[in-house]
Amino acid sequence: MSRVLAKALVLAALAAAACRPGTPIVNTDPMKATTAGTIAGSVRSTAGDPLSDRRVVAVDAKTGQRYVAQTGVTGGYSIKVPPAHYHLELELQEGETVVKEPGTIDINSGDLDPNMDVVVRVVR
Repeated sequence: MSRVLAKALVLAALAAAACRPGTPIVNTDPMKATTAGTIAGSVRSTAGDPLSDRRVVAVDAKTGQRYVAQTGVTGGYSIKVPPAHYHLELELQEGETVVKEPGTIDINSGDLDPNMDVVVRVVR
């Protein structure tokens, strides 16, 4: 019987070692989306010139939460956001109007939505 008891103790020790305390590996709470998605694109004039140093804001359509990025010298931007539905807002200067925008952007966990380009008519 000591041999059976020894096997049982070994199995119990292995089972206890396999248990992981703390946060579950699988997130079963849909409200706690932890993996961000990314909205990326460029801001250009109708002539094709990049518009740098422009503030681009992704606005969550449901909550109104805002996520901000600044365009670089090539007019490009990238914004990390949690899963949701978004629309973009762009900081315009005097005499400018938006002529093309991506509309509603649906981001799921881990998504990369590239080519969310904005075209601006510049009248000066």
